[in-house]
Amino acid sequence: MAQAAHAHTSASSWWVGTLTKLPWLAALASVAVLAVIALPTRSLATALPDGGSEPYGSDAQQAYELTSSEFGEGYNGQLILLTKLPQTGTETGAEETQLAVAEAVSKVEGVAVAIPVAVNENQTYGAIQIVPTTGPASPDTEATVHRLRDALADIEKANGVEASVTGQVAAQIDVSEKITAALPPYLAIVVGLSLVLLLLVFRSVVVPVIATVGFLLSLAASFGATVAVYQWGWFGEIFSVHNPSPILSFLPILLTGILFGLAMDYQVFLVTAMREAYAHGGNARQAVRSGFNLAAPVVVAAALIMISVFAGFIFSHLAMIRPLGFALAIGVLFDAFIVRMTFTPAVMHLLGEKAWYIPRWLDRILPDVDVEGASLESVEAGSGASNTSTSASEQESEDNDFDLVDPRGR
Repeated sequence: MAQAAHAHTSASSWWVGTLTKLPWLAALASVAVLAVIALPTRSLATALPDGGSEPYGSDAQQAYELTSSEFGEGYNGQLILLTKLPQTGTETGAEETQLAVAEAVSKVEGVAVAIPVAVNENQTYGAIQIVPTTGPASPDTEATVHRLRDALADIEKANGVEASVTGQVAAQIDVSEKITAALPPYLAIVVGLSLVLLLLVFRSVVVPVIATVGFLLSLAASFGATVAVYQWGWFGEIFSVHNPSPILSFLPILLTGILFGLAMDYQVFLVTAMREAYAHGGNARQAVRSGFNLAAPVVVAAALIMISVFAGFIFSHLAMIRPLGFALAIGVLFDAFIVRMTFTPAVMHLLGEKAWYIPRWLDRILPDVDVEGASLESVEAGSGASNTSTSASEQESEDNDFDLVDPRGR
């Protein structure tokens, strides 16, 4: 055990020593690597997976492919147009209105066919089946749904009906859009709260910014890698991606929340040790090295555990689970080993004393969390001095008492 611990310490000492010799190169290389990997994020598209993304050879995948090849991709993701019909009172009038609406809908770009399928007994509501030209997870189908909804105003006015586009595919598109729209404010709230909390813990303006920038870099890189593999199909044979398609709509929210929690854990592990060494009187740059030596084995062990757990889902038989496991595993890999173990100590060493800068007015108004226990040490030191003084007084009193009872009269 002692030899293993010594090996870890030696490895971390060598690594942080190498980083601090060339901190500019380490910091710029970390940013460059993550930025390049993050480039595919610009093409990120979200949707819920369809049958074509199921494991190759499964019943769902075979049925999807057969339907697409024999009838067209749109038959795998049909839409429903629900119409509120005018009060004609006759079945013939309702059917004529339905046919007129279906004819108008079929002229919308992206619609392969529109067929009236049902009218209720009172001839007040009707349903029209719409087959798009593209599959349910295709961005073109999403565009078709929007074109249909934009065209409804003219169709309703021309035929005296009220209409709404619905169906499973339309509902999935709506859910994906709502989740995507919620991501920016969600990310802003999470990042804002982290800045405040890290400011309180480390009493530094710079450290929270470094932590947040690093998290955003690792998040963007994990998005980019996931898009490249599951949306573009890179390395598809390795990761069993036979049908590249948009990313699971829930993935960005889940990845942001889980990766943020783990990233801040690793940040606190590392920087708390650095802060402790600095608060106890150490040189700022030396504190980076000594704190890294202390905390790096913990971060490495924690990261490897989480990477192993998430990587276990990459080859799952469920299409919704595979990209999530991949994104989390690769995100933890980037954040722990590139951001926390390389970028952060390099930047902290470059900044030196400036890394712990905080304006005096801000320092006065912030509550003192004191995670390093510096104030506790001062209290213990004062208590020790008081105890020493008390012990001396007690000893003197005991000596006086002894003089009073000395049988030899001394």
